[in-house]
Amino acid sequence: MARREPLEAAQAFITKRYPDCEAAILAGSVVRGEATETSDLDIVIFDEAIPFSYRESLVDEGWPIELFVHNLTSYRHFFEMDKEDAKPTMPRMVAEGIVLKGEAVLDPIRKEARQLMEAGPDEWPEDTIITKRYFITDLLDDFIGCNDRGEELFIANALADLAVEFVLRTNRKWQGTSKWVVRSLKHYDEPFAERLINALDAFYRTGAKDLLIDIVDEILKPYGGRMFEGFSLGKINI
Repeated sequence: MARREPLEAAQAFITKRYPDCEAAILAGSVVRGEATETSDLDIVIFDEAIPFSYRESLVDEGWPIELFVHNLTSYRHFFEMDKEDAKPTMPRMVAEGIVLKGEAVLDPIRKEARQLMEAGPDEWPEDTIITKRYFITDLLDDFIGCNDRGEELFIANALADLAVEFVLRTNRKWQGTSKWVVRSLKHYDEPFAERLINALDAFYRTGAKDLLIDIVDEILKPYGGRMFEGFSLGKINI
């Protein structure tokens, strides 16, 4: 028997398993129109009867379901954590999801989430930028000098992650992990994202490093370029 459509399945699940909750939201790829055959239902539940937030994974209504359960105040801790990490998983789900129940209850919470999303993450202080430049430079030097193919592959992955983080955070844009790395970069600057993707693809296919090296140097240049001489971390002058 074919499983129900995402919205219908989510509503049936809430009615069956959380009939007394104050509010619920369906979020994730099924809401954004990006669902694949392995997609699950991300459901955020607000239930004042629970003492603290929790997360649970289960299968119901023919769907794998990821539950994010909060009371009407505990969600704020996760909003703050996501803001500090610059990875707004919970605010995004609340702001962009489809309301299943409790629209009036959710109005102020969704407003809070949207305001957080629109404000962007905190600006990096100068010492953080210097530190990030140093670690990117360190990886870049390893990448340039490495002759071991296995090591090169993992260095390239780490270098790309740090490069994307640097671009997004220095421009006060949200970042992500896994698929949200490239999604976040495309949302900010799609042409640049495509250049980085092509540079990585060229390296993976042919071993050519020049494109990726040039891009990393390009993103560092406005902030002083590569960083090595004079860098110090944790030193106490006596």
